[in-house]
Amino acid sequence: MIHIVEDDPEIRDLIKALLTREGLACETFRDAGQFWPAWERRRPDLVVLDLMMPGEDGLSICRRIQGRTPVLIASARGEPMDRVIGLEVGADDYIAKPFEPRELIARIKALLRRQARAGAPPAARRLSFRGWTIDLAARALITPEASAVELTAGEFDLLAALVRRPHQVMSRDNIMDVLKGRQADAFDRSIDIQMSRLRRKLGDDPRSPTLIRTVRNVGYLFAADVEEGP
Repeated sequence: MIHIVEDDPEIRDLIKALLTREGLACETFRDAGQFWPAWERRRPDLVVLDLMMPGEDGLSICRRIQGRTPVLIASARGEPMDRVIGLEVGADDYIAKPFEPRELIARIKALLRRQARAGAPPAARRLSFRGWTIDLAARALITPEASAVELTAGEFDLLAALVRRPHQVMSRDNIMDVLKGRQADAFDRSIDIQMSRLRRKLGDDPRSPTLIRTVRNVGYLFAADVEEGP
């Protein structure tokens, strides 16, 4: 089930028609007041979210959802900084209006595929490094002090991709392949933004990182040894 939160009835009906044509079930909501009761009754697989709405705006909704349901922001705010802000507050992807319908569908399907992969039984339930633990089944990151760290769906998937390939350089294209099926355009900085957030949450100094290293002009490398567990 996909929830569409959009105050413009024409755009709301267009997105619904596009998804229905693709065989995807969806519900539409004109504002946060309509959306939240439905979201609480049944968590959707994805939320397609506008930013500029009366009452509670999309950024506030995204912050409240963060990490519990994937979010694709579809907004008329198309400047790079708007994208950065949307991704910083927890969105998993961002597309500017007016959008190409095929691109919107491609991005939605990519996020749904990522969710499906995340729900598949992992080869190992837990991956541990330097006292940290990733519980792949529970989609949780546990600190050395045994407390949980709040991650968005995108941040968790990115970290899991890196930790599954320790001491292996992954280019941005490699990461896009793993996480999004290369649906992001060449200027999509979501990977870099999520990498910065991950380093901060892991306490990895961005000026001299020791866990997630930047390989200049190539990509990223997870530098810690990793142990697998049940």
